[in-house]
Amino acid sequence: MKVIKEISAVQDISDYFKCIGKKTGLVPTMGFLHEGHASLIIKAKEENDIVFVSIFVNPTQFGKNEDFGKYPRDFERDYHICEKAGADYIFYPDIKEMYGENSLTSVTVSGITERLEGEIRPGHFTGVATVVLKLLNAVKPDNLYLGQKDAQQNAVVGKMISDLNVDVNLKICATMREANGLAMSSRNTYLTEEQRTKASVLYFLLEKAKKMILEENISDVSEIKEIISDTFKQMTPEFELQYFDIAENKMLTPLSDLESFEGEILISLAAKVGSTRLIDNVILRKIRDRK
Repeated sequence: MKVIKEISAVQDISDYFKCIGKKTGLVPTMGFLHEGHASLIIKAKEENDIVFVSIFVNPTQFGKNEDFGKYPRDFERDYHICEKAGADYIFYPDIKEMYGENSLTSVTVSGITERLEGEIRPGHFTGVATVVLKLLNAVKPDNLYLGQKDAQQNAVVGKMISDLNVDVNLKICATMREANGLAMSSRNTYLTEEQRTKASVLYFLLEKAKKMILEENISDVSEIKEIISDTFKQMTPEFELQYFDIAENKMLTPLSDLESFEGEILISLAAKVGSTRLIDNVILRKIRDRK
């Protein structure tokens, strides 16, 4: 496994593999890898001849009061995780390499970026879309691998790829979870043991909402939201539920009445656990009863 820091070098390497007919995959990360990232690398290795993992803590997707400065970093640890999972190359640029001296261009996806995470973190998805396009232009992979935990990010990246005719296949892989259901995240390292245990409430509530829709046939979204909000307050009054949302899974259009809806539903939430902000989601497919 080799580490590449220059965009021109990784472009040359990618061009070489394309010339000899090798299929390539990219797993973009911000480092401090965990089993969830490893699962993406393993999946990419199963489906491609060559796997690139990018490690870059992207400053443009962090707000002024967010955790860019203290975001966990450990390249040596990341290197060994990538190597064990089967990566062939790590693309490890610094900020100057990625953005140059005077970068004036950004990528904005409208509509689906203006609510949920976008409402709480203005400008976040412009930073995400811009850096992902830059990574795709650098690595030029056949396949791009993202985790389901970042559902809105996946929708944004998918729309950007479609709208800008980017020649890559987007692969969304299942969220990896800890034993108590907590979605794996680099930010979980901020949690105390007690917080990590109690944060299992997030997945519990997502599954509860899913059961209410599929098994209890509750179609009024406002009723579901009220029950989930009350349950959250009862179980973890010390945490802050920033949002709980039910939307269709492509354009993230909010849903109010599920009775006549058919298709994929995204149930998502964000919560503050102490000073740490966590997100999670589940997807379900609803088929209308035609009897």
